[in-house]
Amino acid sequence: MTVSAPSSNELQRRVTAAKMVTTDVTRRMICGGVAGMIAKTVTNPLERIKMLSQTGEGTKKASGRPSILGLYRDILQKEGILGLWAGNGANLLRVFPAKSVVFSCNDYYRALFSRILQTDQLPAPVSFLAGGLSGMTATAVTYPLDLARGRISGKLAVAKGQKVYRGIVQTILLTVREEGVAALFKGITPTILGALPYEGIKFGTVGAMERLFPEENSSVSTPVRKMIFGGMGGVMAGLITYPNDTVRRLLQLQGSRGNSSTYAGYWDCVRQTYRTHGISRFYHGLTINTIRMAPNTALQFYFYSLLKQWSDGLV
Repeated sequence: MTVSAPSSNELQRRVTAAKMVTTDVTRRMICGGVAGMIAKTVTNPLERIKMLSQTGEGTKKASGRPSILGLYRDILQKEGILGLWAGNGANLLRVFPAKSVVFSCNDYYRALFSRILQTDQLPAPVSFLAGGLSGMTATAVTYPLDLARGRISGKLAVAKGQKVYRGIVQTILLTVREEGVAALFKGITPTILGALPYEGIKFGTVGAMERLFPEENSSVSTPVRKMIFGGMGGVMAGLITYPNDTVRRLLQLQGSRGNSSTYAGYWDCVRQTYRTHGISRFYHGLTINTIRMAPNTALQFYFYSLLKQWSDGLV
């Protein structure tokens, strides 16, 4: 049996198609990364307060929990106004690749499932699955950066100008030197497991809202619709997955400078935390996190949609 070689026109067509796919994926990744960086920078002061509250740093109220105002005061006294953006550099280095992967992979998985199911209107469970798979992929790729960001943002300076961790590169090198390479992956299991429901709920909520309120029946622009639905999805995801997020932060900080906590693993951390502090410990920082999540995810979806529309017009 003789197999004929493709003609030069056919080869050219395939090359052109491959270039178009590559260009489209690259554009989506850049749009996702930039959108994530904008959203993270705007909301970093709230992120810093949330993480310090989770890790138990700073001035505490009579209940034993750090107060939001007390944490702001501690940061300003010990680190100055720029302390509110401590960890933002590590955030941006992590967020760009993470959101690049999350948004572009979500688009890919949605397109894949649409072809399989032969429908453009995916059911909410399928939107959940697409988002969850995207989140797990991004987490696996960027985890050491997330750990470094957690250590920078999750510790207060000893005094003004004397930071425990000064930057992402220094944090990674210090962690490897003092704790070994494996320390860069502390807490990765709950992070990956948490990414499935978190991103799944976030994108699933957006997908469900888009089915309930079709674009053709709306006078609101696509970016604004995405912003509203994205904010709702972020709040829902944050509320449901917050206890898991607290556990992974505690695991990330164990063994770091100024932290004597040691856990044998995920469930040991859960047991020790519950036995020592009770169930409420898993929800420290939930209020500020809820306030943070709405604008953070809303801005992510808004700028991703806006930048994608803009880049489509350039092609």
